[in-house]
Amino acid sequence: MRWDPVTTLQRALWIGGGQWAGKSTVAGILAERCGLTHYHYDYHDARGHDDRRIAQRVRRGESPTGPDWEAVWIQATPEEMADQVIADFPDRFQWVQDDLRALVSPRPILAEGWGLRPELVAPVAGSIGRMVVMVAAEEFRQRQVARLPRAGALGHQVSDSQLAQRNRVERDRLIAADAVRNAHRLGVRVIEVDGSRDAEAVADLVAEHFAPFLPEQP
Repeated sequence: MRWDPVTTLQRALWIGGGQWAGKSTVAGILAERCGLTHYHYDYHDARGHDDRRIAQRVRRGESPTGPDWEAVWIQATPEEMADQVIADFPDRFQWVQDDLRALVSPRPILAEGWGLRPELVAPVAGSIGRMVVMVAAEEFRQRQVARLPRAGALGHQVSDSQLAQRNRVERDRLIAADAVRNAHRLGVRVIEVDGSRDAEAVADLVAEHFAPFLPEQP
């Protein structure tokens, strides 16, 4: 068991999985319904952890200003991109744990995000029942990529934006597939989102899974 002085990590609920599966939406619904504290991985990873990311780049002898987006999105293959992200997740999860250790709440903390990998969460969670992995079925994932503005626009200047987007989409598919493999290996429940249920109905499924750990409602 890793250091968890006030058992925040053991008592947290975790939603991991792939991009565009509705993790943040479902977590927000459950936080409202059950009075949970919602930890939004993407927000903290992109903003609150940036100073640590810069320090890490400096220690590696890399530029503190950030990566070369041409090298990241054009010159690397999707397989190389996925391998690099997966290799980076353990360091990023250490930062998540630091955040969560600082939270003390009378209600469970619900942490969600693609970097909350089953193989990283399982050693710190009080039970594998405290985690679910949400992934988008392929047809639904493609629909999400086509209709969500944040999924369809890369946001970085590169020489071939269409190639970069194709690489990104394939990278995300590979990362999601890796999460599913690890979830099955560890006995963590996987919920595939295919668009046949709305967000409220998917939240019902996740709430049913988490029911033994949720506070009683008045």
